[in-house]
This record gives sequence, C-alpha cells and structure tokens, in this order.
Amino acid sequence: AWDSALSALESNHCQIIKLGTIWDIYTANNLLTGYVKNRQLQLAHKLFDEMPQRDTVSWNSLIAGYVNHGVLESTWAVLTRMKQCGFWFDGYTFGSILKGIGSNECLFAGQQLHACIVKTGYEKNVYSGSALLDMYAKCGRVVDAHKCFDCMPERNSVSWNALISGSMHREGVRLDDGTFSPLLTLFDSPDLYKVTMQVHCAIIKHGMLFDCSVVNATISAYSGCGSVEDAKRVFDSASGERDIVSWNAMLAAHLEHDKQALAFNLFSKMQFLGFEPDIYTYTSMISSCFEEEITSQGRPLHAMVIKRGVEHLTPVSNSLMAMYSGSDGVYMDNAIRIFNEMEIKDHVSWNSMLTGLSQHGFSENALKLFQIMQSENLGMDYYAYSAVLKSCADVAALQLGQQIHALAIRSVMYSKCGTIEDAKRSFETSYKQNAVTWNSIMFAYAQHGQCHVALDLFSQMERTCSHNGLVDKGYAFLKSMESDYGIPPRMEHYACVIDLLGRAGRLKEAQNIVKEMPFQPNAMVWKTLLGACRLCGDVELATRVGKLLLESQPYEHCTYVLLCELYGHLKWWDEVAVLKRTMKEKGVKKVPGWSWIEEHWIKIPNHDHSRTLQDLKQV
Repeated sequence: AWDSALSALESNHCQIIKLGTIWDIYTANNLLTGYVKNRQLQLAHKLFDEMPQRDTVSWNSLIAGYVNHGVLESTWAVLTRMKQCGFWFDGYTFGSILKGIGSNECLFAGQQLHACIVKTGYEKNVYSGSALLDMYAKCGRVVDAHKCFDCMPERNSVSWNALISGSMHREGVRLDDGTFSPLLTLFDSPDLYKVTMQVHCAIIKHGMLFDCSVVNATISAYSGCGSVEDAKRVFDSASGERDIVSWNAMLAAHLEHDKQALAFNLFSKMQFLGFEPDIYTYTSMISSCFEEEITSQGRPLHAMVIKRGVEHLTPVSNSLMAMYSGSDGVYMDNAIRIFNEMEIKDHVSWNSMLTGLSQHGFSENALKLFQIMQSENLGMDYYAYSAVLKSCADVAALQLGQQIHALAIRSVMYSKCGTIEDAKRSFETSYKQNAVTWNSIMFAYAQHGQCHVALDLFSQMERTCSHNGLVDKGYAFLKSMESDYGIPPRMEHYACVIDLLGRAGRLKEAQNIVKEMPFQPNAMVWKTLLGACRLCGDVELATRVGKLLLESQPYEHCTYVLLCELYGHLKWWDEVAVLKRTMKEKGVKKVPGWSWIEEHWIKIPNHDHSRTLQDLKQV
C-alpha cells in the first residue's frame, strides 16, 4: 500500500514540476505532507529545500515529520533554521516539538520551550497547552502538568486525554475496570460527549467491554452526555454481562430524558428475563408517575412493592408519598397514610409531606408540621420553604411569614438546596444589591462548582463598586484638596486613592501616584499598593514592594499574608513555603481577624408531636 501511495506521490510531484505549479505554496505543502505521512523524510526535506516559497505550515509539516519518526536532532536543526529565516513559531510548532520532547523525556529542553511559549503568548493556546502538560506528565512532572491544566482558559478532549494518559504512562498504571469505571463517572455533560466516545473506544480496544462495572459506567456516561441511543447500544451489546445495576442505569437513562413508555417496557422486560427489581428500581419507576400515570401505572407499582414487602423502606415510601401528593389532591389521603405509617422518616419525608399539604390547601396543617420540623431541628429544602411561605399567605400570617423569610435567608436557602437558577433570579431582581446579596450569590456559585462564574461576579462587583466615573472623581478630590480648599493631602489621603485605583484595576496610575508623592511613602502606602498588586495579579511589582516592606518591617505579619495569598492564588507553593518558613524563624504570627455579630432568635411553640400527627390523620 505504501509503495503504491509513494508512486502516486512521485507521479504527482513530476506533474507539478511539469505544470510549474510548484510555485503554488498550497500545492507544495500538500505534497510535502504526503511525503511526511508516507515516512519519506529525505524526499520531504529535498522537496522542502526546493520550494521557492515557504510558510509556517511548510515548516510545521517538516518538523512534525521528524518528531513523529523520533529524529529529535533533525527537529532541532529545522526549528533553529526556521527561527533564523524569520518565521514565527505558532501553537502547532510548539505542539509538535513538545511531543518529541515528551517522548524522549528531555525535561530541560521542555522547560526552555515552555519559557519561549510564555514569552510569545502561546501558553493559552489549547494545542500548545495540551502538548505542554503532556510533556510534563511524560517527564514525571505530574504536578507541573496539573498546573498547566489549571491555567488553561480553554480545555478540550485533547487536554483531558493528555493529562490522564500522561499521568498513567508515567506511573505505569495498567488500564483495567478500576481505571475506566471511576473515570466514566466524571462525564455528565454534553460537552464531554467526544471524550466519552474516546474512552469507550479505549475500553473496546483493551477488551474491557465484557466487564459488568465498565458496561454500567459507560451506559450512565452516555446518558449523562445526553445520548440515550448510545447508552442503549452499549446496553444491547452487553446482553451477557448485565446485572441489576445495568438495568437500573438504562431505566434511569430513559426516565431522565422523558421516555417513560420505553422505561416501563424495559421494566417489564427485565422481570420477564428473571431480574428482580431492587429499591433503586422501584423508586425510579414510582417517581416517574404523576397525575394521569398514577391510576394506570402508579397504583400497580404500589401493589407490587406491598407484595414484595418493601413498602416500609424509607426511599420507597418517600417515592410513593411524593407520587400521591404530587397529584391534584385526589390522592392526598394516601400520602398522609403512608407518612403516618413510616417507621423511619428522613428530611425528604418531612419536606415532601409539608409541600403536599401546602400545595393542596391544608395550610394550617402545613404550619403545624413546620413547627414540629423546627422543634426537632429537621432540615428544610427549597420546596419546603416555598410551601410554608405559601401557607402563611393562605392564612394571612404575615408575622410568621416574615420570620420564616428571615430563617430562609439565614440558611442560605437557595444555594444550599441546589436551586442556583432561583438564587440568580432572586439576586437579579433584588431592589438594592449590597455586600450581603453579592456575597450570597458568589457563595452559591462556588458551592455548585461554578467557580469561574463566581470569579466573574467578583470582578463585576469590583467594577460596580469602583466605577470609572467614581474613581476619577476620587482622584479629582485629591488634586482639588490643596488647590481649591488649601488642605494639603496627607499620607492616608494618598493611600485611599491608591486603594481606589487598585480596586479599579488601574495599577499603573496607582504606581505613578506613589512616585509623585511630595514625601517619602510610609509602610501604610506600600501595603496599600501591595494589596492592589494582589488584586490585579501583578507578581513582579508585588515582589518588589514586598521585599521593600520586609526589609523595613521584617516582623509585620500583613506583608507575609498578602504575599502568601498572591503566591497561593498562582499556585506558587514553593514561594509560599519560603515565606511561612521565614515567619516561623522570625517568630511572626498572623493576628486573627474578629468581628461583631448580632443574633435574632425565632421562638416557635413546642406543640405535642403525637397530637399534630393525629390532626394530620383527620385531614
């Protein structure tokens, strides 16, 4: 096959020379790439030397050819020549070279190239960034690989694969079911669909598709990525390796994507084939029955769990109660009966009952149940808070509603209960946004793993608080103090403006103010500038200012803390360790901060528990 392909290339080469199209750089590059792919490096290099015009693609093709064939010396020679000819390196150039460095584990050369990447601004390029972290992983510097990964603003399947495969390659880890199963649990977004497919290919390649745990994890991964069809194909192809978890995973995939009919057909099929449903199976199927499905499917399922003797189990009872209370109120008596007969109630049981009572107009009973929950310190979710507030509105209990509202705010209700969209909506529609509302919404996003959104909000808050017009106005006040009012600015006035500019990201202007001050800046000014450097991420200036402060005030803890925070944010842990070691040697201790708090208590009468349950029975 190679001989025929090579003959075709040589024939095309002759035709190109004959027609004079060798001057066309696109045609020449295609021919060069063909020689490289067919492992004809000598012919490729000869063609490269004969090309009347070259571009970066030409150089990259030749470099990639030498790298792929392990000829690192020739690669360096071509790279040096490329630079001498005045061509700029791009992400593909760096990516190819780093691939060769990683294969040969030439760490020092890789570090030099890393410096060159940073200098030319390609450290944020996804191609060169992926190659960089792959090089570090293969050279045994897994920590450095993780640093590169964390600093990448954009990651794709290549980045993830490079980090995972590089780390495993270095550690000599053999791929088995213990590798694939945990890995697949990470893929729960449509953005990771291609990565899931690649891992699936690796599973097939390593013959692991006959392992039951791997099959189950693959089904769940495809479902999480939004592809029920792929999950079904994996499920059908593993007919001999299925267990109850496999059936549950496929049932969950159908139900999560609103395919109830397919789920019930599969539920019947699994029983026909002799698979006994477990608690997870029952709870999943019962939870999918609402309103019109209750009579046709929900009641038969209820009869089935009674027959199997699992009705008393808390998860099953919770599902039944939610099913009956989620209707239009016709089956509310069934929900109350199940709740009263439950041997063990968890917070889901209480919250479901409270929500059901409130939704269907049993407001007084809902408030009584709420009092029991508070007296027994039972956790409440978002729906329970909404339900009890609705009940307060129904019975016109304004004061109690205000107390419950305050209680909900204190518990950071929206963020802790997982309703990030409601938290966002509440924040955006709030009449007056203050420090409390900003902190709450940022905390909510951080709690839900959306740290990038939290950081964007933080930057937005800074811009809001240090609006350009206000910053300029503050600067103008400083200048007008002496000229308009005859008041010479003191050190603290300059420090205020430096802080104002620093928070607005105008660090250069803040630095100029320090230089233009009519007197020597004191430690307060330098600390303010250092704080501004920390906010803006200017490491070079922060290091200079920090060194000056440490020389003048070696026992002041603030400087150490600010520098540690800056270096820690950049993950420069070695520098952090040096600073902390210096603090320990000098006996410097961080002075803990303190603040006042004001407490308000909500007094709720302690009603008799059994009496309230009796009231519920009479509803």
